[in-house]
Amino acid sequence: MSLNHEKQRVRTALLAPYFPSSASRSEDAAMEEAVGLCRAIDLDIVWRDQVRMVAPRPATLVGAGKIEEIANSAEAEELELLVVDAALTPTQQRNLERAVGLKVIDRTGLILEIFGERARTREGRLQVELAHLNYQRSRLVRSWTHLERQRGGAGFMGGPGESQIEIDRRLIDDRIVQLEKALEKVRRTRELHRKTRRDVPFPVVSLVGYTNAGKSTLFNRLSGANVFAKDLLFATLDPTMRAVELTDGRPVIMSDTVGFVADLPTQLVAAFRATLEEVLEADIILHVRDASDPEMDAQADDVYAILESMGIETEDNPRIVEVYNKVDLLDPESTERIRQHAAALTHPGVVISALAGEGLDDLAAEVGQRIARDRVEISDVVDPAEGEALAWLYRNGEIVSRTDEQDGIHVTFRLSEADAGRWTKRRALSVKD
Repeated sequence: MSLNHEKQRVRTALLAPYFPSSASRSEDAAMEEAVGLCRAIDLDIVWRDQVRMVAPRPATLVGAGKIEEIANSAEAEELELLVVDAALTPTQQRNLERAVGLKVIDRTGLILEIFGERARTREGRLQVELAHLNYQRSRLVRSWTHLERQRGGAGFMGGPGESQIEIDRRLIDDRIVQLEKALEKVRRTRELHRKTRRDVPFPVVSLVGYTNAGKSTLFNRLSGANVFAKDLLFATLDPTMRAVELTDGRPVIMSDTVGFVADLPTQLVAAFRATLEEVLEADIILHVRDASDPEMDAQADDVYAILESMGIETEDNPRIVEVYNKVDLLDPESTERIRQHAAALTHPGVVISALAGEGLDDLAAEVGQRIARDRVEISDVVDPAEGEALAWLYRNGEIVSRTDEQDGIHVTFRLSEADAGRWTKRRALSVKD
């Protein structure tokens, strides 16, 4: 069943446990993000509560009093679903469902739901299905009928009317093997694409950041693409790549990636490895931050944790450009404070508003400088008859200047270290000939 505007929204209770001893952000910010996750798939939050906790209850996560309160509200408000903004064990999920009389999904399940709805390409759907099956292997496997019946599914959920269906684990394992094989083909295809791009001297610039930081808005502004950009968590799921020309005329390939989030399910990080490998291969990584969010630093820590889990060094890495976005939402004093902070970094950051188009020339200049650091500048004189050599330079290098003189074509260009070595060998062979 496909989505339609006449669907009835699922009446939802949201329970947000808060553990002060391990929390990386404020209670208000944690609750706001939980609400945003629910709204990302248009759930109707009828009841909500945030509970300060010292430690989770092994059987039900929360105490009997809170369970009774939820159960009473479920009956009085005709609720259909309980979302718990924490990771539940299979036992906790099952016990809560029995106690409150509602379908229960945890934070991981909710994020999987969002990804399932956002996926548009075959690759995205494969990755989401793999993550979903790996998640469900360890717990009772059933259709999420409340969500499916109201919203339509993402292909991997059971159909309307199915309830408490036990799926044979062997069948799940067989499907996981099929998906992993299909995604391995995707990885090989992506590697071929990357190899092709390596043959063309266009640096790759990848956008990363916490979800809703404004990556897609920036991508659209720089590339003229029409990527879905909206004030929603996980608005972008499938990777998009475009050729972009910087203000100095330098061409680059820019890729937009899925937004990160606190406690991003490990199943998703593993399943989206093929997509995230684009970040691993990038010459420059633009870390887009929401400068208007009080939790900006905590969000940055979450992004760094995922990048480091992928093997990317985040401390003082010249590949990473810190991009402070949404300054149009700040007052002048706060904007100036952000500018001073960005300028004081070992590798200076850039302050922008992707929505207003502010600071984009500064961003392009910084990207150009970072790319140039890794390139060798060479000046040479090429015989006009050596058209193939000139063509090779234009394909593989960045032409800084060119003048046609009587003794030949005087050209200054930048090459990667590897291509600089190739050029030296090429010139040696031409002189020998």
